[in-house]
Amino acid sequence: MIEIVCNDRLGKKVRVKCNESDTVGDLKKLIAAQTGTKWEKIVLKKWYTIYKDHITLADCILYANVVIE
Repeated sequence: MIEIVCNDRLGKKVRVKCNESDTVGDLKKLIAAQTGTKWEKIVLKKWYTIYKDHITLADCILYANVVIE
């Protein structure tokens, strides 16, 4: 299990625990469940890299306690 901190740049930070084998789409659904937004509208970025839904978290180098926007 890894913990990912997601910042929406509007003052709201969400901590989500998930497995490294989960996809980015699964992570979006977990974030949407906590924030109340639709998961289709969520775009996960780290610097200028936009993560696609079908990639696993282990493949896109998202590790424990990482902050994404």
